Amino acid sequence: MIARADELKQLEDLYSSSAFEFLVMYGRRRVGKTTILQEFARKHKVIFFPAQEKNDALNLQDFSMTVQRYFDGESISPFPTWKDAFSYIGRKSAQDKTVVIIDEFPFLAVTNPSIKSLLQHEIDYDWANKKIFLILCGSSVSFMVNEVMGAKSPLYGRNTATREVLPFDYLDSADFFPEYSNEEKLTAYGILGGIPRYLNAFDDAKSIEQNISGEILKNGAFLNGEPELLLKMELREPVIYNSILEAVAGGCNTLTRIADRIHEEKSKISKYLLTLQSMRLIDRRVPCGESVRSRKSIYAVTDNFYKFWYRYVFANKSYYEMLGTEAATKDVMNDIPVFLGPVFEDVCKQYLIRQAKMQRLPFVPFVIGRWWGNNPRIKQQDDIDILALDKKGDKGLFCECKFQKNPMRMEEYEDLVTATAAFPEVKEKHMVFFSRGGYAASVKKRAEKEAAVLLGIDDLYK
Repeated sequence: MIARADELKQLEDLYSSSAFEFLVMYGRRRVGKTTILQEFARKHKVIFFPAQEKNDALNLQDFSMTVQRYFDGESISPFPTWKDAFSYIGRKSAQDKTVVIIDEFPFLAVTNPSIKSLLQHEIDYDWANKKIFLILCGSSVSFMVNEVMGAKSPLYGRNTATREVLPFDYLDSADFFPEYSNEEKLTAYGILGGIPRYLNAFDDAKSIEQNISGEILKNGAFLNGEPELLLKMELREPVIYNSILEAVAGGCNTLTRIADRIHEEKSKISKYLLTLQSMRLIDRRVPCGESVRSRKSIYAVTDNFYKFWYRYVFANKSYYEMLGTEAATKDVMNDIPVFLGPVFEDVCKQYLIRQAKMQRLPFVPFVIGRWWGNNPRIKQQDDIDILALDKKGDKGLFCECKFQKNPMRMEEYEDLVTATAAFPEVKEKHMVFFSRGGYAASVKKRAEKEAAVLLGIDDLYK
């Protein structure tokens, strides 16, 4: 299994405990939660119940069969109630370690909200004193956070551990494409993001262009309608959410610009944006170092594939159908370098975070991210691709990221030097440059003199 060692170790540690353990696991659809649980279940005897979108009676029937087969080797008849089913597990688990995994728990709790109270009662009066390891897993992040772990939930305070399963970063995603060059790996990540199911859709025996054509733009391909399908599954008004995602993916990054683009009231848009944030599809960002309440906030699509899909597939659906898959693919490929610019910045930020964790930066950043605002040196707006500051704010890492074929020129080097002037309070300044196309000779010479660091794509994969 690729890059899920931390998740599996947590499961093993909880399994080894002699006390009652209750893990709440959640994460976006397709992120690999079930795969992790299945990998764990292969090593241990567990009650593994994947809930489905059925009525309550049918889910109880299936759960009864799973529990009875686990303990008795055969299924006799369904338990009359969920309370009977949970009590049966408690009685049978008097001595031995018992693992109970309920995957997609929201499917049960939405149709029968009392299940949370029944579990709470069972935990408080029976399971808490036994060697039971309960795992509730769900793809609805907001439900798992608010309805399972929230202060108003009957299960509040009962869980002993949590785990949000996150998408892979650029480096772990690269393991899916051993035959690609580092630039191709970065491009694949920029298109697909870190969702395992999406990464598995590309074949590194084919070119990026062939994969886009056959796995995304081709009618009937798995990725051709995936984002829209998932929104329909999870949301009541997918039309508005689709419009918001298209607007943000297309560059409308403020509340006003989004509202103007889709012709809706800002107050209404704000509520939809909060929902998309809870789904981990939209992120609200402020300039690095500023308060989360900053009025300079912007919005961005956090998932690379959703960003790609809404920018190209959704926004150009009718046009691409007339063009045909081959011509549509060429249209996408012509714009890919522009699309990958912000992705490259994000990858470089991930690289710096990895380096910080290994104590390879001049200091450990307290904040890190993009910065934009007024620069008194030039008396106008300026920006820094990546800014990292220490806790005191007197040490800074200033980074420029260029995803262009041509070598970085001296003017671009100077741009970053000028931008650092917006932070006179930072006494210790370090400059790092990331460039896809390398560096002009004059830049290399100056960087050596000023102890600036020059990195390329291959450096990110070392």
